[in-house]
Amino acid sequence: MRKIRILLIDDHTIVRAGMQMLIETQPDLEVVGELKGGQVALSKACETQPDVTIIDIRMSETSGIKTIEHLLQACPSTRILVLTECDNPAYALSALAAGALGYMSKRATASDLLMAIRSVHQGRYFVDPVLASPLLQDFLRKRESRPLAAGGTPTSLLSPREREVLILLAQGYTNRQVADQIGLSVKTIETYRARIIAKLALHSRAELIRYAHESGLLKPKRGI
Repeated sequence: MRKIRILLIDDHTIVRAGMQMLIETQPDLEVVGELKGGQVALSKACETQPDVTIIDIRMSETSGIKTIEHLLQACPSTRILVLTECDNPAYALSALAAGALGYMSKRATASDLLMAIRSVHQGRYFVDPVLASPLLQDFLRKRESRPLAAGGTPTSLLSPREREVLILLAQGYTNRQVADQIGLSVKTIETYRARIIAKLALHSRAELIRYAHESGLLKPKRGI
């Protein structure tokens, strides 16, 4: 069985060491690298191609949000799990909007962290249960204060690349065809598709197509 490959990015050596010890007790997980943030993190991600990257949102050398964005640009197939001491829902929302699929407190239990790693690897959102309630309330408050797309979901959560993939998938292209057209791997397209479905709270390709039409991303075909 292929193990889930994990990259650890955190300012604190002892935190990285503790996570590595925990992860390596699991037969389906392995750490392929551990380091502080900064430009070297991007190089390491490109070198190791991790399935999941665990990162702190607060780092001394660089912004955690910017690092998430740069990581996904450099290694779009990786899935991001934030592990941090910051319990502010605004930071969690920023991380999720930047492309992270998980947001966990460093006070989380070991079992919750392992569950988060596996969930994120499968392309599902995972938010620390302690943060889930205030995070949801803050999201709803922000959603009510700004215009929404016709489908009722904020398309601003999608990156330009995610919108491009969404449009192509909604037009009927397969993952392979989208990959060939954009010049990325099928695995990367599958990752983008998982992010799109998670961000927009969709559950199927049919819902994805309907959302693309209702939000105005796809123009209806005119009769001759």
